[in-house]
Parts: sequence; structure tokens; C-alpha cells
Amino acid sequence: MLTVTLGPLTMALNHLLLLAALGIASLVGWRVARRGGENPESALFNLFLLGLLCARLGFVLAYWPMYRDEPLQMIDIRDGGFLLSGGLFGVVLGTLWQGWRRPGLRRPLGWALCSGALFWVLGSFASHLYSQGTQLPQLSLRDNRGQAVALHDYKGKPLVINLWATWCPPCRREMPVLQQAQHDYPGVTFLFVNQGETPENVSTFMATTGLMLSHVLFDSAGELARQVGSMALPTTLFYDADGRLVGSHLGELSRASLRHALEPFDPLETPAPQGH
Repeated sequence: MLTVTLGPLTMALNHLLLLAALGIASLVGWRVARRGGENPESALFNLFLLGLLCARLGFVLAYWPMYRDEPLQMIDIRDGGFLLSGGLFGVVLGTLWQGWRRPGLRRPLGWALCSGALFWVLGSFASHLYSQGTQLPQLSLRDNRGQAVALHDYKGKPLVINLWATWCPPCRREMPVLQQAQHDYPGVTFLFVNQGETPENVSTFMATTGLMLSHVLFDSAGELARQVGSMALPTTLFYDADGRLVGSHLGELSRASLRHALEPFDPLETPAPQGH
């Protein structure tokens, strides 16, 4: 399961785990503070924001060549580009600073962070065990001529499957990035699985936008999205040469976030893209 639907809201599972961890930390901190100490709720929220900021900054620095010529993309967090080590570094420093300045906060904040971190680690580990190694679905889709094509025909080299539609704004924005990636990563197959549209609609879209996508298949019933557990577009899935799922990305991809997602593959098969 890659996404969770809460009424009209669809959220990536890892984002939901992070928010749930913050909620648990706030609850535990409040309970501990009732027995003596300061309520750490505001401190936890500030640490959460600091962690996100440092995680984004760490990601931008790690992939600086891809942001150097497009500085506005540094603040466009829709690509999901965050570096865990940077976020943890920021939270640790912020916690030490808060504890030094406010002694009454130390015990409640410590219990809050430990409980939230434990929930997040266990939840993320369980999600990882559930999803990692999931096999490429035994499913056949249609090409633009209406002929059946089995997904397993693409096994043998790393495979990136992008679930998309022409009516989806973030899908449209990321298409140039994925089109360029077809040339930048010749050792990887990029497969574009359109959700619920006709070949005629897609052909018109590609003609008007000038896109040249090498492998386009059609999933009129959204069966692939259902089988992989994603109810939002765009969703990008990363499979190794044996057809095992090694990663996924919900939402728009940038050049940097795509490069980050491709790192589990053999670097000899995925040469770094050239800067523009």
C-alpha cells in the first residue's frame, strides 16, 4: 500500500506515519508535562519544521548541480526531495538548544521525541518489509494499437513505471523530466502507463506538447494502480532487473528527486544525467 485515503484527501503512507508520530509525541509530552515540567507541544512543532527545513537543505546540497541553474526549484518541495540525515541533524541540534535554554522542558520533550521516533521507526520498518521486494504485477496492458503487453516482458533491466494522465497537472509538469531521463539513463526502461484515457487522447496530448515517450501503455480500468495500492497521480514505481519493487514516489518528480530514486540501481546502468 503506497497511499492512504482519508475522505477527500489522499496521502502517501510515509507522510501519514510522520504526522502520526508527531501526534503521538505531542500526546506523550503533554501527559509527562502534567506530572511536572513544560508542555513541549510548541517545541515539537518547531522541531518538526526545523527538521523539514534541514532535510530539504541537505537534499538541495546533495544534488546541487541539478538545482544550480534552476534556483526556484530549491523551494518547490512538491518533488518530495528531503534527506533524512539532514533532518535528523537539525532535530538533534534543535533539541539540544531547547533543552539548554529551558530545563523544565527536558524530561517531557525527551519522552515525546523518544515515543514519536519509536512509532515512526517501527511503522516505517513495517511498511518497508511489506512493500520492498514486492514483485512486478502479473498484468497485461494495451499498447496504442490495442495489443496486449505483459509487464513481465520488461524484466531483465531496471524498470521505472509512471502512472499518469493528461488531465493531471503534476503529471504534465514532470513529463519533460521523464522524457529526458529516457536518454540520460539508457540502462533503465521507462514505462508510461496511462490511467483511464484513450490512445487518441494521449496521441493528441503528445503531439501538442512535443513529447516523445518511448514506451506508453494504457490501463483503462486502473488495475495497475489498484494492485500496487496507489490512489493518486502521478505515482512512479521503481523495479530492479528481477522485477522486485525497490522504491516508489507519489507526486511530481524533479531531476534531483528522480536521480535520488534511481540510486538503488547499479550506477553502471544509470549514468548521472548531464547538466543543462
